[in-house]
Amino acid sequence: MSAVHQEKSFEDAIEASLLASGWLPGTPANYRPELGLDTAELFTFIGDTQPKEWEKLLAYHGNDPDDAQRAFAQYLGKQIDERGVLDVLRRGVKDRGVLIRLAYFKPAHTITDDALAFYRKNRLTVTRQLRYSQANTNALDLTLFVNGIPLATAELKNPLTGQTVEHAKKQYRDDRDPKELLFARRTLVHFAVDPDLVFVTTKLDRDKTRFLPFNMGSEGPGVSGGAGNPSAKPGGYRTSYLWERIWHPDTWLDLVRRFLHTEKGSDLIFPRFHQWHAVLSLTDHAARHGSGHNYLVMHSAGSGKSNTIAWLAHRLSSLHTPADPAALDAKAIAKGLGPNQPVFDKVIIITDRVVLDRQLQDTVFQFDHVPGVVQRIDKDSAQLATALQSETAKVVITTMQKFPFILDKVNGLKGKRFAIVVDEAHSSQSGESAAALKKVLVKLGTDDIDADADLLTASALARGKHNTLSYFAFTATPKPKTLELFGTPHPVTGNPHPFHTYSMRQAIEEGFILDVLRNYVTYQAYWKLANANPHDPEVDPKKAGAQLARFVSLHPTMNSQRAEIIVEHFRRHTAPRLGGRAKAMVVTASRENAVRLHEAIKTYVEQQHYTDCEALVAFSGDLKIDGVELTEARINGFGEGELPARFAYTTADDKHAGTPAAKQDKQYRILVVAEKYQTGFDQPLLTTMYVDKALKGVAAVQTLSRLNRTHPLKTQGDIFVLDFRNDAEEIAEQFKPFYETAATTPTDPNLLYTAQNEVMGYAILVDAEMQKYAEALLAAEQKAKTDTAIQRAHAALYHHTDAARDRYVVLAADDRERADAFRAALRDYVRMYAFLSQVVPYHDVELERLYLFGRALLNRLPRQRDASVDIGEVELTHLRISKTGEHDVSLTPEGEQVLPGFTGGGTGSQHEPEKVPLSQLIEEFNNHFGVGLGDADKIWVEQQIAAAAEDGTLQAAALVNDESNFGVVFDKRFEDIVISRHDDNGKLMQRYLDDKTLQSQLKQFARRQAYQMIRRQKGLA
Repeated sequence: MSAVHQEKSFEDAIEASLLASGWLPGTPANYRPELGLDTAELFTFIGDTQPKEWEKLLAYHGNDPDDAQRAFAQYLGKQIDERGVLDVLRRGVKDRGVLIRLAYFKPAHTITDDALAFYRKNRLTVTRQLRYSQANTNALDLTLFVNGIPLATAELKNPLTGQTVEHAKKQYRDDRDPKELLFARRTLVHFAVDPDLVFVTTKLDRDKTRFLPFNMGSEGPGVSGGAGNPSAKPGGYRTSYLWERIWHPDTWLDLVRRFLHTEKGSDLIFPRFHQWHAVLSLTDHAARHGSGHNYLVMHSAGSGKSNTIAWLAHRLSSLHTPADPAALDAKAIAKGLGPNQPVFDKVIIITDRVVLDRQLQDTVFQFDHVPGVVQRIDKDSAQLATALQSETAKVVITTMQKFPFILDKVNGLKGKRFAIVVDEAHSSQSGESAAALKKVLVKLGTDDIDADADLLTASALARGKHNTLSYFAFTATPKPKTLELFGTPHPVTGNPHPFHTYSMRQAIEEGFILDVLRNYVTYQAYWKLANANPHDPEVDPKKAGAQLARFVSLHPTMNSQRAEIIVEHFRRHTAPRLGGRAKAMVVTASRENAVRLHEAIKTYVEQQHYTDCEALVAFSGDLKIDGVELTEARINGFGEGELPARFAYTTADDKHAGTPAAKQDKQYRILVVAEKYQTGFDQPLLTTMYVDKALKGVAAVQTLSRLNRTHPLKTQGDIFVLDFRNDAEEIAEQFKPFYETAATTPTDPNLLYTAQNEVMGYAILVDAEMQKYAEALLAAEQKAKTDTAIQRAHAALYHHTDAARDRYVVLAADDRERADAFRAALRDYVRMYAFLSQVVPYHDVELERLYLFGRALLNRLPRQRDASVDIGEVELTHLRISKTGEHDVSLTPEGEQVLPGFTGGGTGSQHEPEKVPLSQLIEEFNNHFGVGLGDADKIWVEQQIAAAAEDGTLQAAALVNDESNFGVVFDKRFEDIVISRHDDNGKLMQRYLDDKTLQSQLKQFARRQAYQMIRRQKGLA
């Protein structure tokens, strides 16, 4: 084989590139395996940078250089063993009271001439074929040192010789002893590299070593695509970015200084490529362009968003503009931004996640060792006001909801520049809380707002973009509103799109999340109803249809059958997985659905004497069912806050770990939810979801994505969705916009004026009244300090909306349809303005005034009470739940998806629907949902009633007795009929015999139905 095909050529090329960028060649013989240090480089660095400090240490050793170097090297090794490499590099070591720095990092700014002098004296060396062990002659292809301390190793493979990156991984697992000093307590990260792919690990652990991909993505960094790397430029490799960018001296030292950190006390975190690239791209743009820009980061679940936010927030808190004025954007210079200036005064993170606070505090402290830099607002709005004005708290973590309450509590923020990091951006950012945040941070005034401007003008101006505020918004599932609020206009199409993308496709292909669409099973409920009303009332088909659907969904027989399917499937398919740890979620359409289905599951489990599928229920608030007040805590038997930990508990882990620290009395395997835990719930043990709710849009993606989290024992084959309500192909359509990347079309700003004209055309609103209301409202927000003043202001707001409300009442009495049209138009305008005023710089007081007044008036307009729909006596006669298909609806690449933009348009006025007989509506339902049903599909209770009605003894009794006396004969005879029909449905019959309450209820129901059925048949009813 020629030399050009050999691995050495690959190694030569990498070394040449490193030496050209500022690395120095290391000498293998200078490495001391017993110390894990290159002592020659170490003392060259100290001599170049700290001669006076070294002289002091030398004096302690009688000016014997050998003795001094030997003692210091040994002490340094012990310090690294105790504190870790990162801490020693960042803070240095003190030996006999003398501080010796082990590295110098680039400062945030370079105002002084010598700011970079020590930084440039760092000695970064690359050593080839390092023999690192005293026990063997194994050699590492590349080892990277910083001032004599080894930080990284790399094994290189060449596919032209039949070896790939997978062989490099195997070499680390099989041939590199994790107990060796170099691997155990010195190096931080290990790279497996070939010309196409890069993988990294921060911990060698034999066959348990976990390598993560460190690749740009098939289409390049920050854009949509899959796993891997884009094609190489001529003369290069697909993986050249590793040594040209990541191992570049400036990047490498920056990674050590401001990215690498430990998590949970032991695990070292090394950024994935997209995390590093996102943080650098965002901060580079902000440094060059200054504040006043919005950024949307579309990073998939499994992207490590918490760490990305932590790194970004820390970097933003000390971000400075470039030293070179030529690197600054002209618009930034026009706003007064010069070189080497802080870009932001403070970073504000908007999130509801407590875990992010803890992680940020720990991470930032590792970088700076300064307490108080990160402050979470976990008490009240006064705490937020104090933090915003504090000089110490550089990063403030809070919720959006606290800002409306601090407008009169903050001072000195005018002109301050803020970076606002939004964790999980969504369309609610266009609400009043978002506007309040801007009013607080600009304090109703920046250079954009004249000091003498009236409050209405200031209120309008505060809603839009500001030169002092930059938003960094993160989401995996951006809605069109989110894209338009935070997105970046495409240079060609103008469509708002994400500033940076890490796609769901890439996350799946790289193994950071699992594909929830690959194993998707659908079931369909087929049913028939009977109209048992003595009269046939006419009903609103839409409202009565919803009532009928609700009746079927909540019917005990429907819940019993679903419960049986869920439990039996769980025991057969899910329970054995993950070594007996796997769990399932049941998603329901309402709180009552959740409670009733949870009860049906519990009942079925108890009757079958199963012990491996205990269920919990999760819903918010109080709920009254059958006259009983229920809460989640009352049903589960413990507080809501305990549920995540209780559900996470598994006896399999107890057996593995021995005696548990806090063992609970049982393990819960199934969680039945209504709304709760369908977003943001990170439980890797979830493998199965049972869906009993229609899912659309972002909600479908967020709900099903509860299953995609990885676990060491979890594989793609463990993921399973069983759906009672949705079509698999339609669910796949909901995922498409978020599989790679999304964009939207920009909104026509003149839509708002069209909406304004429509509202004003109803002659209900008067400019003078709206002006007085707006002035009173804004003055109250600014000046009302006492309870009495607040009460006066509150009464005034009612006074200023009374006349418009009265005009609406008169209109509604005369023309209900026109009144409804006005309400719909006003609601549409308010919704449209709340969003568009943040996107388009209207600065129009008429629009702001109409918005403020309209929001209040909508809450005061009397609502027409919809006549309730009573469907009366309706019976479920037939039911069958059948599997309709097993699907793999995994997505294929289709590129960017353009979502329909915001077009406005409300629901319009509501017309009185044409009513139809209930029997006609039921017939239409039966034709749609009951196709193919026969006698075998009659529900069990109905089967028993029909059999009782055909019994001669009961027929005779019904003809000569009233219903009460008929019951004396019926109850005993009915039980005989049930037992005689045992073989028709053994499980349900057994439940009837075991459950005395059910038995009593069914007898009462069946007695009435059978009595009426017999007498109708004989013409007596």
